[in-house]
Amino acid sequence: MKVLLAAAEVYPLIKTGGLADVLGALPDALISAGADVRLVLPGLPSILLGMEQSEVVCELGPMFGAGRVTLRLGRLAHNGVAAYVIDAPYLYQRAGNPYLAADGSEWPDNLQRFALLGWVAAHLAAGELDTRWAPDVLHAHDWHAAMACAYLVCHPGNTVATVFTIHNLAYQGLFPVQDFHLLGLPSRLMVSQGLEFHGQLSFMKAGLKFSDRVTTVSPSYAREIATEEFGCGLDGVIRARGGQVSGILNGVDGDIWNPASDALIEAGYTAESLDGKARCKAALQAELGLRVDASAPLFAVVSRLTSQKGLDLVLKALPDVLHGATQGGVQLAVQGSGDPALEAAFRAAAASHPGRVAVHTRYDEALAHRMMAGADAMLVPSRFEPCGLTQLYAQRYGTVPVVRSVGGLADTVVDATPDAMKADVATGFLFGPATVQALRQAMARTLEAYRQPTLWRQLMRRGMAQNFSWNVAATQYLALYDEALQGGLQ
Repeated sequence: MKVLLAAAEVYPLIKTGGLADVLGALPDALISAGADVRLVLPGLPSILLGMEQSEVVCELGPMFGAGRVTLRLGRLAHNGVAAYVIDAPYLYQRAGNPYLAADGSEWPDNLQRFALLGWVAAHLAAGELDTRWAPDVLHAHDWHAAMACAYLVCHPGNTVATVFTIHNLAYQGLFPVQDFHLLGLPSRLMVSQGLEFHGQLSFMKAGLKFSDRVTTVSPSYAREIATEEFGCGLDGVIRARGGQVSGILNGVDGDIWNPASDALIEAGYTAESLDGKARCKAALQAELGLRVDASAPLFAVVSRLTSQKGLDLVLKALPDVLHGATQGGVQLAVQGSGDPALEAAFRAAAASHPGRVAVHTRYDEALAHRMMAGADAMLVPSRFEPCGLTQLYAQRYGTVPVVRSVGGLADTVVDATPDAMKADVATGFLFGPATVQALRQAMARTLEAYRQPTLWRQLMRRGMAQNFSWNVAATQYLALYDEALQGGLQ
């Protein structure tokens, strides 16, 4: 089966979140399962630098505001996966991340930048741009690539199956209706049954309406987004797709996230020999300016600092947790950036609690590894969470997750109830309502377990034994691709 994956990010070349990790690992897993896989990516500076054996497939000329567009085919230098790259300097050769300028504002031409990605993906899928290779399935990821589904559905001779994956429904790619003409699509699509969304143009809706199958990155999130609470205004569209919407859980790249062989951490360790984790904790405490104390329970946060992630709850729970008479020197380490108000609040907490709270408001992949290895518990109190990779990485490193029971968090963490502990299936602590009280209670349960070394080691080792392999996800995606090929649009 020939599969074309369309996306805006791929680890390690460009990453703003979990989407990049998925595109960094899923192609290899699909190839290992027997698929012929290629990617199509925008020609961002880091992506062009990460290519080798690049050759020109075709010159596309001026389009979507760019004076020159060249389609190149090469291989990603870090893993050898074949990739088409859209070389359009006017649209992609600029500083900042793929979506935002350095000042945090959205690029004003994002509609053209990501419409071009969708257009190229659709025309590659139709066999028009590379006569030597055409896919059976086009798999578009998130709103950035969703327009590919609209371009393909307008092609009368299309025989390619399309799958659209929602990584986060909250980010929808919304643009002014007045810019619809820039897409080069027929006007019949700019209606409420098409791309129109409350007076705006929605890229996300293109994927939801015009793909053969829709997936999310966890089974629970697939159910949640069909409700008004989690549907971000698109729950009716999602419910209308019925059984064509499903969830496939993200995996973990075991070569990158492996405490036994991770060169980025202080010392390697395994579930059978955990001594190295104690060394990782001491090294992390020293690096972050925390009091080096093996007995102090160290909570960590590795996250975008946004309201979605529920980190305001951490700030509100923190004083009671730090000052509780029985808490035994609790520490908190935070790595992440995002909402300026949240960044400032965490920095203020660190200033108020020197040696007990440390905050680094920057993206640092190596530090993220050291946090996973050095912390005792990982806080993920998200208001909603499509899948979440942090809790998966944490379990792999023997760091016990404390998570809200939503989306992929509920699918991947087993609450440490007495029955679950007795059955030796518990891997962490879950809480229900998105309230300070519920989080505080979950952290109190965590601290109670931490003070029982035998029980704590049981939680660590059970988490490290979990199999979140991409091979499992790849098998499920291949089955879904086959289903889409057999069923088409119904």
